[in-house]
Amino acid sequence: MQQPARQKRSRLSPAAWLPGRSGSSPPPGVEADTARHRFVVCGDNALALRLVDELTVRHGAEVIVILPSRAQSQGPNLAAVPGVRIVEASRLTAAAFTEAGLAEATALALVSQDDAGNVDAALLAEEIRPGLRIVLRMFNQSLATGVRALLSDCAVLSESAIAAPGFVAAALGEGTPTHLRVAGRTLVVTRRGEVPAEDVVRGLAITAPTGNDGTAEADEPELLPEDDSTADLVLADVPVAAPVHRRRRRHPLYTMSVFVGRRLRVVLAVVLTLLVVGAVLFRQIDNLSWPEAFYVTILTSLGSADPDTSLSWAEQFVQTVLAVLSVALIPVLTAAVVEGAVRARLAMASGGPVEPMRDHLVVVGLGNIGTRVITALHELGLDVVAVDHREQARGIQVARDLGIPVIVGDATQEGVLRAAWVQTSRALVVLTTDDVRNLEAALLGRAIAGQLRVVLRLFDGDFATRIERAFGLATSRSVSYLAAPTFAAAMMGRAVLDTIPVRRRVLLVAELPVGADSPLEGRLASEVNRPHETRLLALRTGRGAQTLWSPHQGRQLVRTDRVIVVCTRTGLGRLVARCSPAPESATRGGVTALNLDEFPPTHAFRMPGQPPDPASNPNPEPEPEDS
Repeated sequence: MQQPARQKRSRLSPAAWLPGRSGSSPPPGVEADTARHRFVVCGDNALALRLVDELTVRHGAEVIVILPSRAQSQGPNLAAVPGVRIVEASRLTAAAFTEAGLAEATALALVSQDDAGNVDAALLAEEIRPGLRIVLRMFNQSLATGVRALLSDCAVLSESAIAAPGFVAAALGEGTPTHLRVAGRTLVVTRRGEVPAEDVVRGLAITAPTGNDGTAEADEPELLPEDDSTADLVLADVPVAAPVHRRRRRHPLYTMSVFVGRRLRVVLAVVLTLLVVGAVLFRQIDNLSWPEAFYVTILTSLGSADPDTSLSWAEQFVQTVLAVLSVALIPVLTAAVVEGAVRARLAMASGGPVEPMRDHLVVVGLGNIGTRVITALHELGLDVVAVDHREQARGIQVARDLGIPVIVGDATQEGVLRAAWVQTSRALVVLTTDDVRNLEAALLGRAIAGQLRVVLRLFDGDFATRIERAFGLATSRSVSYLAAPTFAAAMMGRAVLDTIPVRRRVLLVAELPVGADSPLEGRLASEVNRPHETRLLALRTGRGAQTLWSPHQGRQLVRTDRVIVVCTRTGLGRLVARCSPAPESATRGGVTALNLDEFPPTHAFRMPGQPPDPASNPNPEPEPEDS
């Protein structure tokens, strides 16, 4: 099938086009309305870089970044983004906010990993600019609740809560159905062949394009193709039963296996064999019963026997052999028992596996994303072994509380992965913050276990593409890439209901109001759809009183409608502009006013293969992020 030509993303500076600048025009792919927004982003980590890219390239906004130094961490990369202005400040003070132009900003994002610093900065920003839209990256639940109560317009998001389901789905396999809840309806992301054709709501992507020879090509997936029927990954409305994963049941003697190591088992086998052979010989020579034969054998072997020259030569020979062997075996047996006890104590203290494991998942890296992943896999009833080189890692205690075996060690060492029984596992999930270390652990796992399923956390998309081509490690995800669109939408006051990872790309399920006098008001519902960008799923009418699924394409959109769409990151940026009110009806004091309270950003955390609970809180409290 011939692939449509992909458009290259424009890296033009948003500052190159500003309202009132003579002879200027908006960059390609950037709508005029969104190019007017000014956002302030505080942070110099990976999420800050992805967020700035979203706001500038996807939404065409003007962005000012406040960071400690443009020469450290992600500072050089942020400074290299066209049109981004950098304000260097060691602390977020009133002077720094003033220099960044907070008084004219549409929204502020605080995405550093310092909870206390984020709270302090949010309170200061509220004093400087009351009612300012503030988006925080937070991980302390009690702090998150308190911040929401203190600030008038605040969204608290968890990067790991957004990204974790994508890693879980990748670990379980691309064919594992993923459930998501949209407007009170549970939908499932699955393969077209797994559901009846009449239950397909929308085609999402072509993930396995074929060439002229009919063979599959290793290429990026084609998202939201023009012809829905060509998509092999679909969104369906069907009650797909969640797969039941049952954790391996332990044998009643499992606790004893902790104490009985391989050497002790060998010694015990030799001793038992010796006793059986001795009993058989005594029974044949003296015509003893089996109890009498074992009685004589055990006493002779373990306690020795007095010499008796009146015995036959056969009896004397057997007694002599048993006595000699017992002298050698008793110390060996004692040493093996002591070794088993020490081994068991060390194993229990470290929390690592104490017996061979099979068909489990090995998760390397127990930061916040790793913590969420092991928790999700455990809740699905799967066996997990967790690995991290830091004893103080956030997920160590969580894993031990859940009864998950934990190994504290460097996953780039063969002995550590073998101790986790990666050679018999179903998947290796590597989630540290170091791309090179992740790759090294993945290649080592492949070397040990052959065609092992490997899921990598990689920040650099180009690096991930080269890795896929060179080593065949095609399953990789980026936490910041998955989370950044939700943070960007929250800054613009729009609701991203959920995300759908498709390999290293992502689709967004979003809900946007049709603004008064917006370009979309009065248009037909069919005009919401744009190939490779946006697909209309449903309409909320009458201020949300009714939801129309798959609405008639000839229906006219009115200002009380809200569109629910599945879209790409670029498609969301363009749709936001088309839904935004006209300048004369939405501008106050030179700053475009968004209806920020109408749709607070939410992200329901759900697991692959596990339908969301309709009664559950749609905006769960965030938890700590990775350091």
